Amino acid sequence: MEITECRFGRLTIDGVTYDKDLIIHDGRVHPNWFRKKGHSLFPEDLSVVLLNPPEVLVVGRGHMKVMRVPDETRVALAERGVELVDLSTPHAVARFMELVAENRRVSAAFHLTC
Repeated sequence: MEITECRFGRLTIDGVTYDKDLIIHDGRVHPNWFRKKGHSLFPEDLSVVLLNPPEVLVVGRGHMKVMRVPDETRVALAERGVELVDLSTPHAVARFMELVAENRRVSAAFHLTC
């Protein structure tokens, strides 16, 4: 999987451009990702990820890091042995690609705008 473009409101993965938030898990893109409360990330927003937890979950909190990751989500991930990396979306994309190159079991949840 290769991400070749990351800019405000757009992410290009393997030649396909997405303009809505998305999750990458188990080698698949899950487009049009919505969260229970918009700019907060709760465990139930990660149901597809938590069914088969990765080693690492990279969260792109938006270009200005507006999306927050509440403590209950951090705890839910830790209880499942998932390392959380949360960064601005451009930095999260870069970190995700590094982890992919290292052959780590990594998933991502990207907020593409604010």
